[in-house]
Amino acid sequence: MNINILLLKQIAIISAMCGGALGVISIVPYINIFSFSILMLCLSAGVLVYMKQKDLIGIFDLREGSIFGAIIGFVSFIAFSIVFIPLDIILSFLTKGIHTLINFIPIHTSFLMYFFNNFGGIVVLIMLIIFVGLLSALMNAFTGLITAYFYEALSGIKKESNNENIDIEIK
Repeated sequence: MNINILLLKQIAIISAMCGGALGVISIVPYINIFSFSILMLCLSAGVLVYMKQKDLIGIFDLREGSIFGAIIGFVSFIAFSIVFIPLDIILSFLTKGIHTLINFIPIHTSFLMYFFNNFGGIVVLIMLIIFVGLLSALMNAFTGLITAYFYEALSGIKKESNNENIDIEIK
């Protein structure tokens, strides 16, 4: 597989920034369902459309769209977890004292504290993050495939079959 390293870095940086931003947004209790759904289902379409509008990516076919989508899904979920879990734990410590005074603050983070009781819980949490990251990569690969299909169908431009000017080559 021949990958353009600059394009891979651009995809990783943009998707990590989107995942981190969604991690910060997911702290809000009633918005977290929508931001997590965007992260898991359709973030790759947004990143690919953004990169296409800014001319950061050239013509890509279905195979490349699915590969880019998988990379976007995995990297964004790992960045989401790196940002969301520490913020969530800090806020759960802060809101435990406030929650006794004000009853309308929802504490939705009590299950994360289970993982930090012992070392085995941390290992399970890391494995859970990687598994859900792979699940996000799978769903975003499909979304990237659909995005590439719509770009091919709407523009009418297909990538040539010669292997000299492509971003990714799978052998």
